[in-house]
Amino acid sequence: MSGSPAVIMRLVASSYAVAERAGAIVRKVLHSGELGIVEKTGANDLQTLADRLAQQSICASLSRRFPKITIIGEEELPDEEIKEDLVESGLSEEILLKTCPEEYSHLKEEELVVWVDPLDGTKEYTEGLLDNVTVLIGIAHGGRAIAGVIHQPFYNYELGAGATLGRTLWGMPGLGAFGFKLQEVPGDRRIVTTTRSHSNKLVTDCVDAMEPHEVVRVGGAGNKIIQLVEGRASAYVFASPGCKKWDTCATEAVLHAVGGKLTDMHGNAYCYDANVKHMNSAGVLATLRNHEYYVSRVPHSVLQALKSG
Repeated sequence: MSGSPAVIMRLVASSYAVAERAGAIVRKVLHSGELGIVEKTGANDLQTLADRLAQQSICASLSRRFPKITIIGEEELPDEEIKEDLVESGLSEEILLKTCPEEYSHLKEEELVVWVDPLDGTKEYTEGLLDNVTVLIGIAHGGRAIAGVIHQPFYNYELGAGATLGRTLWGMPGLGAFGFKLQEVPGDRRIVTTTRSHSNKLVTDCVDAMEPHEVVRVGGAGNKIIQLVEGRASAYVFASPGCKKWDTCATEAVLHAVGGKLTDMHGNAYCYDANVKHMNSAGVLATLRNHEYYVSRVPHSVLQALKSG
């Protein structure tokens, strides 16, 4: 496409740089030792200074460059003046050089909805389980997740002092996914990843019904999708309300870009329009392959408990 890059490509390129800035903020707050933790709805639903500053940075940076987009962030924050050092004006040149899929090439700013989780895996962040933490920026059009950026601020942190921290994955259905090497669990093994801190009988019964050879309990929706695309899990099964649209928009886009699928427990797609309810109330089922198998194994009790829609 000649001329300037399409709006969606510029938005993804900006989101990439903005997610990396948010990751730097998340690391800085951790290293300061002053996390500023507050409970939102309970001990498993926390917010820290890092959540607040990272969301301010993401929303201010994107809205300044793209004033007509709709941005929906996890944290309810008061309107206040944003410090200039939180604003990221950079763009990923590598993304700008990619060819925009034809179906997205004429989208307008005002048609796009951006779902932001500034720090996915906050509980794990406060507990030092840093590989669980991600920054999620998902872009939707017409209710569909069409692009996603997943940044891991602490990638490589186990390597100790001197290691270069952080990496960024991104994807767009019709274009591909980048920043990681796609791998699959060997075909004869079923490894299910599920929640670490939000379990109940419904969640456990549903995981057991998949007849997994192994169950991996980790924090963060972004982290679980990374488990899928890097061959450490074959399905992400969470038969409970709790996940929100900002947890799944970016992750669904990356997963779809490599041929995977994310739905509710009934096998129905979620809608990411600006006016939808934020809760994914019918649970989350995500797979890289064989989605129908996992949908077929969901117990009737789960389907009854988690009404679709």
